[in-house]
Amino acid sequence: MTTRESRLTLRTTLVSISDMIVSFGDKETEALFRRERVRRVDPRIQPAALRKLRYLDSAATLDDLRIPPGNRLEALKGDRAGQHSIRVNDQWRIVFRWADGNAHDVSVMGYH
Repeated sequence: MTTRESRLTLRTTLVSISDMIVSFGDKETEALFRRERVRRVDPRIQPAALRKLRYLDSAATLDDLRIPPGNRLEALKGDRAGQHSIRVNDQWRIVFRWADGNAHDVSVMGYH
């Protein structure tokens, strides 16, 4: 008769998720992020803009924002050099600076 010894290994992994948005470029974007209605942003795109703000807030790296491809992450040029944007739709963008692993000066703005 053989004796079998069973072992159960329990591993606990702690994952720290912190907010990546550290500052907003305007009060309207901050209000939208807090799920408040804002006048400056078209009400029809506010749900999509909030979803994209949540993506931005949960991104651990800038490259995380390449997914979903519809974000169309891009580095901006000219007077906006040093900033990036993701698309809400064809007319609206979320513009931000990425520094030290965080999003700064986040704003929802229309690109007409």
